[in-house]
Order: sequence, then structure tokens, then C-alpha cells
Amino acid sequence: MRRVWAWLAAFLLLALPLVAAYFLISAPKAGLSFRAVSFEDLPGWHKDLVIEALPALQKSCDKILSLPPERRLPGARIGGTAGDWQEACRDIMLVHAEDELRHILESRFTPLEVSVGGKTAGTFTGYYETLLHGSRTRSARYHIPLYARPDDLVSVDLGTFRDDLKGRRIAGRVVGNKLVPYADREAIEDGALKGRDLEILWVDNPIDAFFLQIQGSGRVQMDDGSLIRVGYAGQNGHPYYAIGRKLIADGEIAPEHMSMQAIRAWLKAHPDQMDAVMNTNPSFVFFRLLDGTDGPYGSAGVPLTARRSMAVDRVHLPLHAPVWLATSYPAPDSAVDEPGVPFERLMVAQDTGGAINGEIRGDVFWGFGDEAEAISGRMNNEGRYWLLLPKALAARAVETGS
Repeated sequence: MRRVWAWLAAFLLLALPLVAAYFLISAPKAGLSFRAVSFEDLPGWHKDLVIEALPALQKSCDKILSLPPERRLPGARIGGTAGDWQEACRDIMLVHAEDELRHILESRFTPLEVSVGGKTAGTFTGYYETLLHGSRTRSARYHIPLYARPDDLVSVDLGTFRDDLKGRRIAGRVVGNKLVPYADREAIEDGALKGRDLEILWVDNPIDAFFLQIQGSGRVQMDDGSLIRVGYAGQNGHPYYAIGRKLIADGEIAPEHMSMQAIRAWLKAHPDQMDAVMNTNPSFVFFRLLDGTDGPYGSAGVPLTARRSMAVDRVHLPLHAPVWLATSYPAPDSAVDEPGVPFERLMVAQDTGGAINGEIRGDVFWGFGDEAEAISGRMNNEGRYWLLLPKALAARAVETGS
């Protein structure tokens, strides 16, 4: 009998770590909480010209109205199905004036205060459509390739396998019968894709090419003066790492001075260390050529609207949903954007990004040009947001918590 108890005790000592690990892995993570509020509770609600968000709203509504009613909106399950939105979207498509849009929003939607663990504040940054200089052929000046998506890159939506993985994706390539990691940035820069005829354009500046991958889209001014738009086509599946964190950790840039402009200046001033620092971000983005002048396109599959489209973490928020954002302008380069000036307005969740991770996290799209680059590069501000859902869907979300 003593041997039985001794064996049982030994088994428990070995098994307990495995049992604990099982429950740690299986236990649901603390997610977002939603509390219904009124439009009067939204800071700045009566000051914003919400009609300026109409182009973004109508682009998303046009997409939603094209979907079967039973189709789920991309992103978090709280977004429900296209059918939950289509009645409100039909009204939005007929709007022409400020008072009409306000009436539809206030009568059709409920704002939900977003929090996690009682915390309502998060971080909001900015991005823009960048300008590069390039050519269709390689030369001594234009020698940095922009790659198309490789045909062996496989992207997997894990949410199709398990509901608790909704919004999570992985990517890689198939070797034998296994999905293995794709080449990381360093391997690609060292030639992993050479000889496969994937180069769609050649540009003249490796720093510009690096930041194009972070922004996800841009315009390339060709050597003949024409402009070509390029947009996101895929990503190698490796996690995004912000190289600014390394520069801060190494004491190269003080935290209070960190911005996109500061990173650019450091890379330009340290060409011998530039590649090594950029390669600490293993994520690599592939592009496609875009037709027409409308755009750029976000992950929701619709053209983005400057200062009204926002990238979110699709694990936590649905794409196409209106979002009320309350944050502030970044620190100024001029008197136009004074620090602390409220930035409170209606946005639409129409994009995602490798760096946009977290429950209360957003990236404001500022558009194209020098001003958009200057503002977005400095934006790293605390703020909060409210998710706007059609009334019936909002009531269901509050009741069920998702």
C-alpha cells in the first residue's frame, strides 16, 4: 500500500505542472467590457462635423450591403453579421446633410464605452500614405525592390478552426505536410526571394522602403514623373517589432524624443548600423499595384478616408464599425497642432496593422503628403474610444458581454 501511495504522490508531482499549464492555456483571457452610454456622454459629440465622416461610413456600408445577411463582419464577433447592419446602412447611403447623419446615428446606434479591467485609456498613434521615388527597372539609383506576395506564402485565419482564436492569423509556407515559418526580414534582405521575379518596382531609399512596410501603402513617383499607388498584399507571418524600442533600450534616442522622424534621422546618420537595426523587426510586407486614384485600401477592403479611418486590433473590435475617438493632437511642429488640443471625432474602423495590438489601441490615418507625415510621425497619445453598434446588436453585446 505504501508503494501505491508513493507512486501516486510521485505521479501528482509530475502531473501538477502539466495540469496547471493546461488550465493556464485554456483559461479565457480577460477581454473588453462594454457599457451602453448616451451620445451626450461622448466628449465633443456636438462639436464634430460628423458629415466629414460620411465618405468613410458610406464606403463601409456599401461593402456591408454587398454581403449576404448571414455573413459575419470581419474582426471581433461583437460586430455580428451584415444583416445586423444593413437597415442602418441603407439609411446612411441616403444621407446628404449633417443633421440627417446625426439623426440616423442617434436613432439607429448605441455608443458602447470600451474598457478592460476597469481601464478605459489606451494608446493612439498615426499613419499616412508615404511618397517614394522609383522605377520599373533596376538601376544604380533604383536598387531597393518592392516585392509582390510570393505564391508559396500561406495565410491561415485561426478563427475558422476555433472561435476563441477569432481575429488571429498566422502565415508561413508548406514543406512536406507541415506549415513552417516564412523567411524573416533579414533572410529576405539577404536574398531569400531573389530569382523569383517578384519585384514589382525598384525604389532608391531603403529607409523609405522600410517605412512603406510599416504604413502599408504609398505612392511611388516614377523617374518619368508619373505616380503609381502600391498597397498591402500580405505579410510574412513574423511578429512586428518596433525598432524604436531597441533604439531607446540602447540609449540612442531618449523616450521623450521618440518619433518616426527621430528614427528616420538616426537611421540616416548611422548607415553602417541601419540594416542591423531594421532587421530586428522580422516582419516583412508584400505589395501590389493599385489601379485608379481612390485609396489607399485598408484591411476592410475599402478605400481609407484621411482623418476619419482608423486601424484597430481586429481581435477586439469589428472592422467597418463607427468608433468615437477622444484623444489629442500630437506635440506640435507649428502652432497648428498645439499639445493637448482635443482630437474628438467620429472614425470608422477600416484597417489593421502589425503594430496595432491591444484592447484599447488605434492608429489614425492622416492621409497623404508632408503634413500627414509630420503629424502621424509625432502621434503617440493617450485616449479612449466608444464603439457604435446598431441598437439591437449593442443590446445583445451588453447582455452577453461579446
